[in-house]
Amino acid sequence: MGWKEEYERWMKSPSIDVNTKKELDALTSDELIEDSFYKTLEFGTGGMRGETGPGTNRMNRYTVRKATTGLAEMIKRKGQKACEKGVAIAYDVRHYSREFAEEAARTLAYHGIRVYLFKDVQPTPVLSFAVRYCKAQAGIVITASHNPPEYNGYKVYGDDGAQLTPESAKELIEDIVNIEDELSLPIAEEAKLEDIEQVTFIGKEVLDAYQENISKVILDEQLVKENGSKLSVVFTPLHGTSFQTVTEALKNNGFTNVHLVEEQVTADPEFSTVASPNPEEHEAFKLAIQYGEKVNGDVLIGTDPDADRLGVAVKNNEGNYQVLTGNQTGALILHYLLTTMKAQGKLPHNAVMLKTIVTSDLGEKIADKFGVKTVDTLTGFKFIGEKIRQYEETGEATFVFGYEESYGYLVRPFVRDKDAVQVALFVCEVAASWKVKGKTLLEGLEEIYQQYGYFQEHLHSMTLKGKKGVEQITGMMEKLRKDPLNSAAGMPITHIEDYQAGIRIDVSAQKEDKLTLPLANVVKYFFENGWICFRPSGTEPKMKVYFSLKANTDEEGKDVLTQLKEDVLAYLK
Repeated sequence: MGWKEEYERWMKSPSIDVNTKKELDALTSDELIEDSFYKTLEFGTGGMRGETGPGTNRMNRYTVRKATTGLAEMIKRKGQKACEKGVAIAYDVRHYSREFAEEAARTLAYHGIRVYLFKDVQPTPVLSFAVRYCKAQAGIVITASHNPPEYNGYKVYGDDGAQLTPESAKELIEDIVNIEDELSLPIAEEAKLEDIEQVTFIGKEVLDAYQENISKVILDEQLVKENGSKLSVVFTPLHGTSFQTVTEALKNNGFTNVHLVEEQVTADPEFSTVASPNPEEHEAFKLAIQYGEKVNGDVLIGTDPDADRLGVAVKNNEGNYQVLTGNQTGALILHYLLTTMKAQGKLPHNAVMLKTIVTSDLGEKIADKFGVKTVDTLTGFKFIGEKIRQYEETGEATFVFGYEESYGYLVRPFVRDKDAVQVALFVCEVAASWKVKGKTLLEGLEEIYQQYGYFQEHLHSMTLKGKKGVEQITGMMEKLRKDPLNSAAGMPITHIEDYQAGIRIDVSAQKEDKLTLPLANVVKYFFENGWICFRPSGTEPKMKVYFSLKANTDEEGKDVLTQLKEDVLAYLK
Protein backbone atom coordinates (compact mmCIF):
# COMPACT_ATOMS: atom_id res chain seq x y z
CA MET A 1 0.00 0.00 0.00
CA GLY A 2 1.43 3.39 -1.03
CA TRP A 3 1.54 6.54 1.09
CA LYS A 4 -1.58 7.99 -0.48
CA GLU A 5 -3.57 4.86 0.28
CA GLU A 6 -2.26 4.78 3.85
CA TYR A 7 -3.26 8.42 4.29
CA GLU A 8 -6.76 7.70 2.99
CA ARG A 9 -7.03 4.70 5.32
CA TRP A 10 -6.32 6.92 8.30
CA MET A 11 -8.61 9.70 7.06
CA LYS A 12 -11.55 7.32 6.64
CA SER A 13 -11.04 5.25 9.76
CA PRO A 14 -13.87 5.53 12.34
CA SER A 15 -11.32 4.67 15.06
CA ILE A 16 -9.31 7.89 14.70
CA ASP A 17 -9.74 10.20 17.70
CA VAL A 18 -10.73 13.85 17.31
CA ASN A 19 -7.28 15.33 18.00
CA THR A 20 -5.53 13.04 15.53
CA LYS A 21 -8.17 13.89 12.92
CA LYS A 22 -7.37 17.58 13.37
CA GLU A 23 -3.68 16.84 12.95
CA LEU A 24 -4.40 14.90 9.76
CA ASP A 25 -6.40 17.85 8.42
CA ALA A 26 -3.41 20.09 9.14
CA LEU A 27 -1.20 18.12 6.71
CA THR A 28 -1.61 20.64 3.90
CA SER A 29 0.99 19.46 1.38
CA ASP A 30 1.77 16.23 -0.42
CA GLU A 31 5.33 16.46 0.89
CA LEU A 32 4.14 16.43 4.53
CA ILE A 33 1.65 13.65 3.87
CA GLU A 34 4.24 11.52 2.06
CA ASP A 35 6.80 11.90 4.84
CA SER A 36 4.15 10.95 7.42
CA PHE A 37 2.99 7.85 5.54
CA TYR A 38 5.68 6.69 3.08
CA LYS A 39 6.83 4.00 5.52
CA THR A 40 6.03 2.47 8.88
CA LEU A 41 8.02 3.91 11.77
CA GLU A 42 10.66 1.25 12.18
CA PHE A 43 11.03 -0.65 15.42
CA GLY A 44 14.71 -1.50 15.58
CA THR A 45 16.84 -3.28 18.14
CA GLY A 46 16.78 -0.15 20.30
CA GLY A 47 13.06 0.53 19.96
CA MET A 48 11.53 3.25 17.83
CA ARG A 49 12.00 6.98 17.64
CA GLY A 50 10.53 9.64 15.38
CA GLU A 51 8.70 12.91 15.10
CA THR A 52 5.33 13.10 16.82
CA GLY A 53 2.23 13.52 14.70
CA PRO A 54 -0.30 11.53 12.67
CA GLY A 55 0.77 8.79 10.30
CA THR A 56 2.47 5.43 10.09
CA ASN A 57 5.90 7.11 10.11
CA ARG A 58 5.25 9.13 13.26
CA MET A 59 5.11 8.65 17.02
CA ASN A 60 1.46 8.73 18.05
CA ARG A 61 -0.98 6.78 20.19
CA TYR A 62 -1.63 4.29 17.40
CA THR A 63 2.02 3.45 16.70
CA VAL A 64 2.51 3.14 20.48
CA ARG A 65 -0.48 0.79 20.72
CA LYS A 66 0.94 -1.27 17.87
CA ALA A 67 4.37 -1.63 19.49
CA THR A 68 2.81 -2.45 22.86
CA THR A 69 0.41 -4.99 21.40
CA GLY A 70 3.42 -6.72 19.85
CA LEU A 71 5.13 -6.74 23.25
CA ALA A 72 1.97 -8.11 24.87
CA GLU A 73 1.84 -10.99 22.38
CA MET A 74 5.50 -11.77 23.04
CA ILE A 75 4.94 -11.82 26.81
CA LYS A 76 1.79 -13.94 26.59
CA ARG A 77 3.71 -16.63 24.71
CA LYS A 78 5.95 -16.94 27.74
CA GLY A 79 2.98 -17.95 29.88
CA GLN A 80 0.82 -16.69 32.70
CA LYS A 81 3.75 -16.22 35.07
CA ALA A 82 5.33 -13.74 32.64
CA CYS A 83 2.03 -11.85 32.43
CA GLU A 84 1.85 -11.69 36.22
CA LYS A 85 5.44 -10.43 36.46
CA GLY A 86 4.34 -7.58 34.23
CA VAL A 87 5.94 -4.54 32.67
CA ALA A 88 7.41 -1.42 34.32
CA ILE A 89 6.77 1.85 32.46
CA ALA A 90 8.50 5.24 32.77
CA TYR A 91 8.41 8.39 30.68
CA ASP A 92 10.29 11.67 30.24
CA VAL A 93 9.26 15.35 29.93
CA ARG A 94 8.57 15.38 26.20
CA HIS A 95 5.35 16.23 24.43
CA TYR A 96 2.89 13.30 24.74
CA SER A 97 5.24 11.21 26.89
CA ARG A 98 2.69 10.76 29.67
CA GLU A 99 -0.07 10.06 27.14
CA PHE A 100 2.04 7.45 25.34
CA ALA A 101 2.95 5.80 28.65
CA GLU A 102 -0.73 5.60 29.54
CA GLU A 103 -1.59 4.18 26.10
CA ALA A 104 1.02 1.49 26.68
CA ALA A 105 -0.36 0.76 30.15
CA ARG A 106 -3.94 0.46 28.87
CA THR A 107 -2.85 -1.79 26.02
CA LEU A 108 -0.99 -4.17 28.32
CA ALA A 109 -3.84 -4.19 30.83
CA TYR A 110 -6.29 -5.17 28.09
CA HIS A 111 -4.15 -8.23 27.45
CA GLY A 112 -4.15 -9.17 31.12
CA ILE A 113 -0.57 -8.11 31.77
CA ARG A 114 0.35 -6.43 35.04
CA VAL A 115 1.69 -2.87 34.78
CA TYR A 116 3.98 -0.91 37.11
CA LEU A 117 3.64 2.75 36.11
CA PHE A 118 5.54 5.72 37.48
CA LYS A 119 3.28 8.60 38.50
CA ASP A 120 5.70 11.25 37.30
CA VAL A 121 8.65 11.64 34.95
CA GLN A 122 11.71 9.55 35.79
CA PRO A 123 15.18 9.03 34.33
CA THR A 124 15.73 6.06 32.05
CA PRO A 125 18.19 4.40 34.48
CA VAL A 126 15.49 4.48 37.18
CA LEU A 127 13.26 2.47 34.82
CA SER A 128 16.07 -0.04 34.32
CA PHE A 129 16.41 -0.33 38.10
CA ALA A 130 12.63 -0.64 38.57
CA VAL A 131 12.43 -3.58 36.17
CA ARG A 132 14.89 -5.46 38.35
CA TYR A 133 13.44 -4.27 41.67
CA CYS A 134 9.86 -5.20 40.73
CA LYS A 135 11.07 -8.45 39.13
CA ALA A 136 9.13 -7.46 36.03
CA GLN A 137 9.20 -9.38 32.76
CA ALA A 138 9.96 -6.25 30.74
CA GLY A 139 10.17 -2.48 30.81
CA ILE A 140 9.13 0.41 28.59
CA VAL A 141 10.45 3.95 28.65
CA ILE A 142 8.89 6.71 26.57
CA THR A 143 11.74 9.02 25.59
CA ALA A 144 13.62 10.44 22.64
CA SER A 145 16.69 11.04 24.77
CA HIS A 146 18.48 14.17 23.51
CA ASN A 147 16.64 14.52 20.18
CA PRO A 148 14.94 17.81 19.19
CA PRO A 149 11.58 18.72 20.81
CA GLU A 150 9.44 17.39 17.94
CA TYR A 151 10.68 13.84 18.59
CA ASN A 152 9.59 11.11 20.96
CA GLY A 153 10.45 7.44 21.26
CA TYR A 154 9.76 4.04 22.78
CA LYS A 155 12.40 1.71 24.22
CA VAL A 156 11.87 -1.83 25.53
CA TYR A 157 13.85 -3.55 28.28
CA GLY A 158 14.20 -7.20 29.20
CA ASP A 159 13.79 -8.76 32.62
CA ASP A 160 17.44 -7.98 33.46
CA GLY A 161 16.83 -4.25 33.09
CA ALA A 162 18.87 -4.02 29.89
CA GLN A 163 17.57 -3.01 26.50
CA LEU A 164 16.49 -5.98 24.42
CA THR A 165 19.22 -8.01 22.78
CA PRO A 166 19.03 -8.35 18.98
CA GLU A 167 17.57 -11.86 19.32
CA SER A 168 14.73 -10.75 21.61
CA ALA A 169 14.21 -7.58 19.58
CA LYS A 170 13.85 -9.66 16.41
CA GLU A 171 11.08 -11.70 18.05
CA LEU A 172 9.30 -8.51 19.15
CA ILE A 173 9.70 -6.87 15.74
CA GLU A 174 8.07 -9.89 14.08
CA ASP A 175 5.10 -9.59 16.43
CA ILE A 176 4.77 -5.88 15.66
CA VAL A 177 5.10 -6.34 11.89
CA ASN A 178 2.35 -8.98 11.94
CA ILE A 179 -0.16 -6.37 13.17
CA GLU A 180 -1.90 -5.12 10.05
CA ASP A 181 -4.25 -2.45 11.40
CA GLU A 182 -2.85 -0.26 14.16
CA LEU A 183 -6.02 1.85 14.20
CA SER A 184 -8.35 -0.80 15.61
CA LEU A 185 -6.24 -2.22 18.43
CA PRO A 186 -8.16 -2.58 21.73
CA ILE A 187 -7.10 -1.04 25.05
CA ALA A 188 -8.53 -1.01 28.59
CA GLU A 189 -11.18 1.70 28.44
CA GLU A 190 -11.69 2.60 32.11
CA ALA A 191 -11.88 6.35 32.60
CA LYS A 192 -9.10 6.39 35.19
CA LEU A 193 -5.92 4.35 35.23
CA GLU A 194 -6.42 3.95 38.98
CA ASP A 195 -9.54 1.92 38.25
CA ILE A 196 -7.73 -0.64 36.10
CA GLU A 197 -7.03 -3.74 38.16
CA GLN A 198 -3.77 -4.62 36.40
CA VAL A 199 -2.16 -1.17 36.91
CA THR A 200 -0.01 -0.46 39.98
CA PHE A 201 1.62 2.93 40.44
CA ILE A 202 5.28 2.83 41.45
CA GLY A 203 5.85 4.67 44.71
CA LYS A 204 8.61 6.05 46.89
CA GLU A 205 9.87 2.60 47.84
CA VAL A 206 11.52 2.02 44.46
CA LEU A 207 13.07 5.50 44.35
CA ASP A 208 14.49 5.10 47.87
CA ALA A 209 15.96 1.72 46.95
CA TYR A 210 17.56 3.28 43.87
CA GLN A 211 19.18 6.00 45.99
CA GLU A 212 20.47 3.39 48.45
CA ASN A 213 22.26 1.69 45.59
CA ILE A 214 23.52 5.02 44.24
CA SER A 215 25.30 5.63 47.56
CA LYS A 216 27.21 2.36 47.10
CA VAL A 217 28.92 3.85 44.04
CA ILE A 218 31.24 5.86 46.30
CA LEU A 219 34.63 4.14 46.57
CA ASP A 220 36.56 6.31 49.03
CA GLU A 221 34.06 7.30 51.72
CA GLN A 222 36.71 9.04 53.83
CA LEU A 223 37.83 11.19 50.90
CA VAL A 224 34.26 12.27 50.17
CA LYS A 225 33.41 12.83 53.84
CA GLU A 226 36.37 15.15 54.32
CA ASN A 227 36.32 16.91 50.94
CA GLY A 228 32.88 16.55 49.35
CA SER A 229 31.53 19.82 50.72
CA LYS A 230 34.65 21.67 49.47
CA LEU A 231 34.00 20.76 45.84
CA SER A 232 32.05 23.46 44.00
CA VAL A 233 29.61 21.73 41.66
CA VAL A 234 27.35 23.30 39.02
CA PHE A 235 24.52 21.06 37.83
CA THR A 236 22.01 21.33 35.00
CA PRO A 237 19.37 18.72 34.08
CA LEU A 238 18.79 20.55 30.76
CA HIS A 239 15.03 20.74 31.43
CA GLY A 240 14.87 16.95 31.78
CA THR A 241 14.11 14.24 34.32
CA SER A 242 17.17 14.18 36.57
CA PHE A 243 16.80 17.25 38.81
CA GLN A 244 15.47 15.44 41.86
CA THR A 245 17.46 12.21 41.55
CA VAL A 246 20.85 13.86 40.95
CA THR A 247 20.49 16.56 43.61
CA GLU A 248 19.35 13.96 46.13
CA ALA A 249 22.26 11.66 45.26
CA LEU A 250 24.81 14.46 45.68
CA LYS A 251 23.30 15.74 48.94
CA ASN A 252 22.96 12.26 50.46
CA ASN A 253 26.63 11.57 49.84
CA GLY A 254 28.29 14.74 51.07
CA PHE A 255 28.41 16.96 47.98
CA THR A 256 26.48 19.88 49.43
CA ASN A 257 28.14 22.77 47.60
CA VAL A 258 25.92 22.36 44.53
CA HIS A 259 24.76 25.27 42.38
CA LEU A 260 21.74 24.63 40.16
CA VAL A 261 21.28 26.24 36.75
CA GLU A 262 17.88 27.61 37.73
CA GLU A 263 16.75 28.40 34.16
CA GLN A 264 17.14 24.72 33.22
CA VAL A 265 15.79 23.02 36.33
CA THR A 266 12.16 23.27 35.22
CA ALA A 267 10.89 20.45 33.00
CA ASP A 268 10.32 21.90 29.54
CA PRO A 269 9.44 19.77 26.49
CA GLU A 270 10.62 22.58 24.22
CA PHE A 271 14.07 22.70 25.89
CA SER A 272 13.76 26.43 25.36
CA THR A 273 17.15 27.58 26.67
CA VAL A 274 19.27 25.37 24.40
CA ALA A 275 19.51 24.67 20.69
CA SER A 276 19.89 20.97 21.54
CA PRO A 277 19.34 19.30 24.95
CA ASN A 278 22.43 17.19 24.45
CA PRO A 279 25.42 17.42 26.81
CA GLU A 280 27.56 16.19 23.91
CA GLU A 281 26.95 19.62 22.34
CA HIS A 282 29.17 22.22 23.98
CA GLU A 283 26.54 24.92 23.48
CA ALA A 284 24.30 23.09 25.96
CA PHE A 285 26.75 24.11 28.71
CA LYS A 286 26.52 27.84 27.95
CA LEU A 287 24.40 28.73 30.99
CA ALA A 288 26.23 26.27 33.24
CA ILE A 289 29.51 27.93 32.31
CA GLN A 290 28.08 31.33 33.25
CA TYR A 291 27.13 29.90 36.65
CA GLY A 292 30.54 28.27 36.96
CA GLU A 293 32.29 31.59 36.40
CA LYS A 294 30.17 33.23 39.10
CA VAL A 295 30.75 30.57 41.77
CA ASN A 296 34.20 29.37 40.65
CA GLY A 297 32.85 25.89 39.99
CA ASP A 298 35.35 23.04 40.16
CA VAL A 299 33.21 20.82 37.96
CA LEU A 300 30.12 21.43 35.82
CA ILE A 301 27.84 18.46 35.16
CA GLY A 302 24.84 18.18 32.84
CA THR A 303 22.49 15.34 31.97
CA ASP A 304 20.44 14.82 28.84
CA PRO A 305 16.62 14.85 29.18
CA ASP A 306 16.23 11.18 30.12
CA ALA A 307 19.39 11.22 32.28
CA ASP A 308 21.28 8.34 30.77
CA ARG A 309 24.07 10.58 29.40
CA LEU A 310 26.35 12.88 31.41
CA GLY A 311 28.49 15.76 30.18
CA VAL A 312 31.31 17.32 32.22
CA ALA A 313 33.09 20.68 31.96
CA VAL A 314 36.12 21.95 33.88
CA LYS A 315 38.49 24.93 33.76
CA ASN A 316 41.52 24.72 31.50
CA ASN A 317 44.92 26.42 31.92
CA GLU A 318 43.56 29.68 30.52
CA GLY A 319 40.82 29.74 33.16
CA ASN A 320 38.05 28.98 30.65
CA TYR A 321 35.65 26.09 30.99
CA GLN A 322 36.23 23.22 28.60
CA VAL A 323 33.66 20.49 27.96
CA LEU A 324 35.28 17.07 28.17
CA THR A 325 34.57 14.47 25.52
CA GLY A 326 32.91 11.21 26.49
CA ASN A 327 36.21 9.44 25.90
CA GLN A 328 38.05 11.83 28.22
CA THR A 329 35.47 11.52 31.02
CA GLY A 330 35.49 7.74 30.62
CA ALA A 331 39.29 7.63 30.90
CA LEU A 332 39.24 9.76 34.07
CA ILE A 333 36.57 7.57 35.67
CA LEU A 334 38.30 4.32 34.70
CA HIS A 335 41.73 5.45 35.87
CA TYR A 336 40.44 6.57 39.28
CA LEU A 337 38.24 3.51 39.69
CA LEU A 338 41.00 0.99 38.96
CA THR A 339 43.62 2.91 40.94
CA THR A 340 41.35 3.07 44.00
CA MET A 341 40.09 -0.51 43.77
CA LYS A 342 43.65 -1.80 43.51
CA ALA A 343 44.79 0.30 46.47
CA GLN A 344 41.86 -1.03 48.52
CA GLY A 345 42.53 -4.62 47.46
CA LYS A 346 39.10 -4.81 45.85
CA LEU A 347 40.07 -5.28 42.20
CA PRO A 348 38.75 -8.72 41.13
CA HIS A 349 41.27 -11.13 39.60
CA ASN A 350 38.95 -11.60 36.60
CA ALA A 351 37.90 -7.97 36.21
CA VAL A 352 36.59 -6.87 32.82
CA MET A 353 35.99 -3.43 31.33
CA LEU A 354 33.44 -3.10 28.54
CA LYS A 355 33.43 -0.47 25.81
CA THR A 356 32.03 -0.07 22.31
CA ILE A 357 33.92 -0.35 19.02
CA VAL A 358 33.70 3.44 18.51
CA THR A 359 35.14 4.27 21.94
CA SER A 360 38.77 5.41 22.37
CA ASP A 361 41.50 2.82 22.79
CA LEU A 362 42.83 4.84 25.74
CA GLY A 363 40.50 2.93 28.05
CA GLU A 364 42.04 -0.37 26.96
CA LYS A 365 45.55 0.99 27.59
CA ILE A 366 44.55 1.97 31.13
CA ALA A 367 42.84 -1.37 31.77
CA ASP A 368 45.91 -3.27 30.54
CA LYS A 369 48.09 -1.48 33.09
CA PHE A 370 45.94 -2.89 35.89
CA GLY A 371 45.61 -6.37 34.41
CA VAL A 372 41.97 -5.78 33.55
CA LYS A 373 40.60 -7.36 30.39
CA THR A 374 38.89 -5.13 27.80
CA VAL A 375 35.99 -6.44 25.75
CA ASP A 376 34.58 -4.46 22.81
CA THR A 377 30.91 -4.54 21.92
CA LEU A 378 28.86 -3.08 19.11
CA THR A 379 27.55 0.46 19.59
CA GLY A 380 24.61 0.53 21.98
CA PHE A 381 24.59 -0.01 25.72
CA LYS A 382 22.30 -3.01 25.32
CA PHE A 383 25.37 -4.99 24.24
CA ILE A 384 27.19 -3.96 27.41
CA GLY A 385 24.13 -4.98 29.45
CA GLU A 386 24.05 -8.31 27.63
CA LYS A 387 27.69 -8.97 28.52
CA ILE A 388 27.11 -8.11 32.20
CA ARG A 389 24.34 -10.70 32.36
CA GLN A 390 26.51 -13.26 30.61
CA TYR A 391 29.36 -12.77 33.08
CA GLU A 392 27.04 -13.00 36.07
CA GLU A 393 25.58 -16.25 34.80
CA THR A 394 28.88 -17.90 33.83
CA GLY A 395 31.23 -16.38 36.41
CA GLU A 396 33.91 -16.07 33.73
CA ALA A 397 34.53 -12.39 34.50
CA THR A 398 33.55 -9.62 36.92
CA PHE A 399 32.28 -6.35 35.49
CA VAL A 400 33.99 -3.24 36.87
CA PHE A 401 33.11 -0.51 34.34
CA GLY A 402 31.34 0.02 31.04
CA TYR A 403 31.23 3.07 28.79
CA GLU A 404 30.75 4.47 25.32
CA GLU A 405 32.10 7.63 23.74
CA SER A 406 28.62 9.16 23.50
CA TYR A 407 28.65 10.15 27.20
CA GLY A 408 27.24 6.89 28.55
CA TYR A 409 28.82 5.21 31.61
CA LEU A 410 28.01 2.54 34.18
CA VAL A 411 29.98 1.94 37.39
CA ARG A 412 27.68 -0.38 39.36
CA PRO A 413 25.37 -2.82 37.50
CA PHE A 414 22.28 -2.45 39.68
CA VAL A 415 21.22 -0.55 36.56
CA ARG A 416 21.77 -2.25 33.20
CA ASP A 417 21.81 0.84 31.02
CA LYS A 418 24.02 3.91 31.05
CA ASP A 419 23.26 5.88 34.20
CA ALA A 420 24.01 9.60 34.41
CA VAL A 421 22.77 9.75 38.01
CA GLN A 422 25.30 7.35 39.51
CA VAL A 423 28.05 8.74 37.30
CA ALA A 424 27.25 12.35 38.29
CA LEU A 425 28.04 11.30 41.85
CA PHE A 426 31.12 9.31 40.86
CA VAL A 427 32.56 12.13 38.71
CA CYS A 428 32.31 14.40 41.74
CA GLU A 429 34.33 11.86 43.73
CA VAL A 430 36.93 11.74 40.95
CA ALA A 431 37.08 15.56 40.85
CA ALA A 432 37.45 15.69 44.64
CA SER A 433 40.35 13.21 44.47
CA TRP A 434 42.24 15.43 42.03
CA LYS A 435 41.37 18.63 43.94
CA VAL A 436 42.99 17.17 47.06
CA LYS A 437 46.17 16.94 44.98
CA GLY A 438 45.74 20.55 43.88
CA LYS A 439 44.73 19.58 40.36
CA THR A 440 41.69 19.92 38.10
CA LEU A 441 40.18 17.08 36.10
CA LEU A 442 41.97 18.43 33.01
CA GLU A 443 45.30 18.38 34.79
CA GLY A 444 44.52 14.85 35.89
CA LEU A 445 43.78 13.96 32.29
CA GLU A 446 47.13 15.41 31.24
CA GLU A 447 48.86 13.05 33.68
CA ILE A 448 46.98 10.14 32.12
CA TYR A 449 48.01 11.24 28.62
CA GLN A 450 51.64 11.54 29.68
CA GLN A 451 51.54 7.97 30.94
CA TYR A 452 49.51 6.30 28.18
CA GLY A 453 49.89 8.54 25.12
CA TYR A 454 47.96 11.46 23.65
CA PHE A 455 44.68 10.23 22.19
CA GLN A 456 42.55 12.42 19.94
CA GLU A 457 38.96 11.62 18.99
CA HIS A 458 36.25 13.34 17.02
CA LEU A 459 32.69 12.56 15.95
CA HIS A 460 31.33 14.12 12.79
CA SER A 461 27.55 13.76 12.36
CA MET A 462 25.68 14.48 9.16
CA THR A 463 21.94 15.01 9.64
CA LEU A 464 20.12 13.73 6.54
CA LYS A 465 16.37 13.72 7.06
CA GLY A 466 13.56 12.08 5.14
CA LYS A 467 13.52 9.66 2.23
CA LYS A 468 16.31 11.48 0.41
CA GLY A 469 18.49 11.36 3.51
CA VAL A 470 18.06 7.59 3.81
CA GLU A 471 19.17 7.24 0.19
CA GLN A 472 22.25 9.43 0.78
CA ILE A 473 23.33 7.41 3.82
CA THR A 474 22.82 4.14 1.93
CA GLY A 475 24.96 5.49 -0.92
CA MET A 476 27.79 6.42 1.44
CA MET A 477 27.89 2.97 3.02
CA GLU A 478 27.90 1.32 -0.43
CA LYS A 479 30.85 3.49 -1.49
CA LEU A 480 32.81 2.59 1.65
CA ARG A 481 32.46 -1.09 0.78
CA LYS A 482 32.81 -1.02 -3.00
CA ASP A 483 35.35 1.79 -3.41
CA PRO A 484 37.26 1.92 -0.11
CA LEU A 485 39.77 4.57 0.92
CA ASN A 486 43.42 3.62 0.38
CA SER A 487 44.82 6.22 2.74
CA ALA A 488 43.90 9.27 4.82
CA ALA A 489 46.14 12.11 6.05
CA GLY A 490 48.99 10.34 4.27
CA MET A 491 48.52 7.19 6.34
CA PRO A 492 47.84 3.91 4.50
CA ILE A 493 44.73 1.95 5.50
CA THR A 494 46.00 -1.36 6.92
CA HIS A 495 42.76 -3.17 7.80
CA ILE A 496 39.04 -2.84 7.12
CA GLU A 497 36.33 -4.31 9.33
CA ASP A 498 32.93 -4.71 7.70
CA TYR A 499 30.52 -5.63 10.46
CA GLN A 500 27.68 -6.22 8.02
CA ALA A 501 29.67 -8.86 6.16
CA GLY A 502 31.26 -10.04 9.43
CA ILE A 503 34.81 -9.87 8.08
CA ARG A 504 38.16 -8.19 8.82
CA ILE A 505 40.33 -7.56 5.76
CA ASP A 506 44.10 -7.27 5.89
CA VAL A 507 44.57 -4.79 3.01
CA SER A 508 48.22 -5.51 2.17
CA ALA A 509 47.93 -9.29 2.45
CA GLN A 510 44.41 -9.35 0.98
CA LYS A 511 43.47 -11.80 3.70
CA GLU A 512 40.06 -12.10 5.36
CA ASP A 513 39.22 -13.19 8.91
CA LYS A 514 35.81 -13.54 10.53
CA LEU A 515 34.60 -11.08 13.15
CA THR A 516 32.98 -12.46 16.30
CA LEU A 517 30.54 -9.61 16.99
CA PRO A 518 26.92 -9.63 15.70
CA LEU A 519 26.26 -8.25 12.23
CA ALA A 520 25.71 -4.49 11.97
CA ASN A 521 25.80 -1.83 9.28
CA VAL A 522 29.20 -0.48 10.30
CA VAL A 523 32.53 -0.13 8.47
CA LYS A 524 35.78 0.59 10.31
CA TYR A 525 39.09 1.53 8.66
CA PHE A 526 42.38 1.09 10.56
CA PHE A 527 45.74 2.80 10.07
CA GLU A 528 48.92 2.42 12.13
CA ASN A 529 47.99 4.70 15.03
CA GLY A 530 44.23 4.79 14.93
CA TRP A 531 40.99 4.22 13.05
CA ILE A 532 37.95 5.76 11.36
CA CYS A 533 34.50 4.23 11.83
CA PHE A 534 31.38 4.86 9.75
CA ARG A 535 27.95 4.12 11.24
CA PRO A 536 24.43 5.23 10.33
CA SER A 537 22.58 6.09 13.54
CA GLY A 538 19.93 3.60 14.55
CA THR A 539 17.76 6.23 16.25
CA GLU A 540 18.35 9.48 14.36
CA PRO A 541 18.53 10.51 10.67
CA LYS A 542 22.30 10.79 10.86
CA MET A 543 25.45 9.41 9.32
CA LYS A 544 28.14 9.26 12.00
CA VAL A 545 31.87 9.26 11.33
CA TYR A 546 34.20 8.54 14.27
CA PHE A 547 37.89 9.42 14.27
CA SER A 548 40.46 8.13 16.76
CA LEU A 549 44.25 8.33 16.80
CA LYS A 550 47.22 8.23 19.16
CA ALA A 551 50.02 10.80 18.85
CA ASN A 552 53.23 11.75 20.65
CA THR A 553 51.95 15.19 21.62
CA ASP A 554 48.61 16.95 21.88
CA GLU A 555 49.44 19.38 19.06
CA GLU A 556 50.59 16.61 16.73
CA GLY A 557 47.35 14.75 17.35
CA LYS A 558 45.22 17.81 16.58
CA ASP A 559 47.06 18.48 13.31
CA VAL A 560 46.70 14.90 12.07
CA LEU A 561 43.06 14.79 13.14
CA THR A 562 42.29 17.94 11.14
CA GLN A 563 43.80 16.43 7.99
CA LEU A 564 42.01 13.13 8.60
CA LYS A 565 38.64 14.85 8.75
CA GLU A 566 39.29 16.84 5.59
CA ASP A 567 40.33 13.78 3.60
CA VAL A 568 37.48 11.56 4.77
CA LEU A 569 34.71 14.12 4.33
CA ALA A 570 36.00 14.99 0.84
CA TYR A 571 35.90 11.29 -0.02
CA LEU A 572 32.29 10.94 1.18
CA LYS A 573 30.97 13.82 -0.97
